Amino acid sequence: MTAHRNVLLHDIHSMDDVYAQLGRQLPLPDHFGRNLDALFDLLTVDVEGPLTLNWPDADDARAHLGTERHAALLATLRDAADERDDLQLRIG
Repeated sequence: MTAHRNVLLHDIHSMDDVYAQLGRQLPLPDHFGRNLDALFDLLTVDVEGPLTLNWPDADDARAHLGTERHAALLATLRDAADERDDLQLRIG
């Protein structure tokens, strides 16, 4: 069994920040496409759990990402957490 992973997203100013921070903390497959569909696949298929994804300053990122992109990212993370019993999402 894989050890519990704690992933921290913080100080997000762009989607590149999201993917870079995930890349430093998770084993990204070579085929990772750096888009929300690929992020969903990464979190639901490619990364072994248990996993906790922490994003304490998610509200602050809205100004940088824009409301629509911020909402899409949050929806992707929540959908991934809904798909797995061993993925916990902590926002704010």
